[in-house]
Amino acid sequence: MAQKIAILSQKGGTGKTTAVRTIADVLRRTGLRVLAVDLDPQGNLSDYLDVPPDATPTIGDVLAGRAKAPAAVHPAPDHGEPADPPVPPIHVIPANLSLAESELLLAGKMGRELTLRKALKTVDEDHDVVLIDCPPALGLLTVNALVAADYALLSSEAQYFALQGVEQALEVIELARDGLNPDLEWLGVFFNIADMRTVHSREAFDSLKEHVGDKLFDTTIRSSIAYANSAERATSILDHRPDLGADYLHLTDELLARLGRPAQRRRLKALLPDPA
Repeated sequence: MAQKIAILSQKGGTGKTTAVRTIADVLRRTGLRVLAVDLDPQGNLSDYLDVPPDATPTIGDVLAGRAKAPAAVHPAPDHGEPADPPVPPIHVIPANLSLAESELLLAGKMGRELTLRKALKTVDEDHDVVLIDCPPALGLLTVNALVAADYALLSSEAQYFALQGVEQALEVIELARDGLNPDLEWLGVFFNIADMRTVHSREAFDSLKEHVGDKLFDTTIRSSIAYANSAERATSILDHRPDLGADYLHLTDELLARLGRPAQRRRLKALLPDPA
């Protein structure tokens, strides 16, 4: 069965969707079959992965009962250089604004928190890892993601209110655990779009480290306009700016360690830039 990871943030603008897209790319380059589920009505992950805007069915159709999850899985175009040996494409269940309507329909449905969990069971065997990009709000869609997931991963902006956002997200994780998904495991939190040259970012990092200990990933993702350029071109930052992509290689290495995947960690080391 696939390892399912819900990636969430207490608010927008923390680089979470870029993280989902890039982690998915790193994982597939280690040979894993990756499914990315866009659970945000804005559909930013779908855009970033260059899924056609009129692609159907979508996750909204799945949640509303109009389609089964396998029919909503679309391959993401690969704009990078051909790999040797070849690597599997990223598969995507896309989203668009119709997801907001589907969320409203869910609100009046019996067992609404279990809808995504049931749907993803039908695509488990075809993938090794499922990454669920949650909306920047701790509502019903995020609860569905946490009930469907085996793990939760938090993205946090490097600022003084980071701890408050993490605490709010942890409350929702506990809600999902309480009778709905007791086996849900919190993988940890990583600092995103950070400038660790500033005292502000370093103090925010130290404060979060003091409160969550080893749940805070050592790797931080540097802030750069290159991520916006990469998204506009539907190109992975690994290809667009390999120096920045190295941050995600190190972050995913830590993630694979927490997921217990030593074989993929060995393959990832070959992707890391030469320290010299």
